Amino acid sequence: MQLNGIHKYLSLPLTYETLHATLAELQDAYPRLRVATLAYSICGRRIPYLMMGEGEKTVLYVAAHHAMEWLTGNLLLAFAYRLLSGETEGDPKCKSLLRRFRFVLIPQLNPDGVSLVLKGADPIHPLYHRQVSMNGGEDFSHWQANARGVDLNHNYSVGFHEYRKLQTEKGILSGAPTLYAGEYPESEPESAALAGLIRILHPAIILTLHTQGEEIYYDAPKATPQMHKMAKHLSRLTGYALGIAEGTAAYGGLTEWAVGCGIPSFTLECGKGQNPLPLSQAPDIYESLKEALFTAPTLIEL
Repeated sequence: MQLNGIHKYLSLPLTYETLHATLAELQDAYPRLRVATLAYSICGRRIPYLMMGEGEKTVLYVAAHHAMEWLTGNLLLAFAYRLLSGETEGDPKCKSLLRRFRFVLIPQLNPDGVSLVLKGADPIHPLYHRQVSMNGGEDFSHWQANARGVDLNHNYSVGFHEYRKLQTEKGILSGAPTLYAGEYPESEPESAALAGLIRILHPAIILTLHTQGEEIYYDAPKATPQMHKMAKHLSRLTGYALGIAEGTAAYGGLTEWAVGCGIPSFTLECGKGQNPLPLSQAPDIYESLKEALFTAPTLIEL
């Protein structure tokens, strides 16, 4: 692959192989980019995170908690490329951001789930029959969970036990394509590693990218006045409406957990339509999102 501008990062399905090839290419082109391993997934796939910038305050962006929302990873790679290339080209905004902040980007928290969506279940893998049974067939295009059927964005501790009651009422008692929270909070290597990283870094702000609906959630009932201001700025920058998570969406999520830890955290539901959104929407979604990605670090100073 050759670097040929931002649109390359918005035009290829982000398979596990494409992700790692792209990261290797970015590292070759921009030596200041650091790529580390967050953890290994249930199936042994490496979960990388990108680090850019020299500032003391950390900004964390996370994509692809949910497998069929994998194109959110493309958005983060496009942002990383623009930030790095802008610094190299002398863009004052990019240079200032990388001087003042440290960006940590996780483009694909759920690589096993993404692989199921994009490639289907592997017939020779030990989990194959279990996955097909959980899914009710071999079409995994609407799969949300990780390899063993845990919805990672319900696997954090906030409201976990309350959610388990709702889950039982819905008849979700074990691994499933979506909504199963797991046996206990942070039971999965993916969510446990991310929560651990957050405890270490204590980011100044977290943005979590999902699809779809063009809405922003931030656990408004527990938010501080500063978080309310930040949410309104993000809404203006994206054109997304501010919403309040309801029903099953209100429990066990990263944003709610992080807000409970005192960290400004926002879920951005990117794009419109029916999940999984087509990759053809990625350029338009990035255009609506890019100002928020560039501006979010400065919102901590409100």
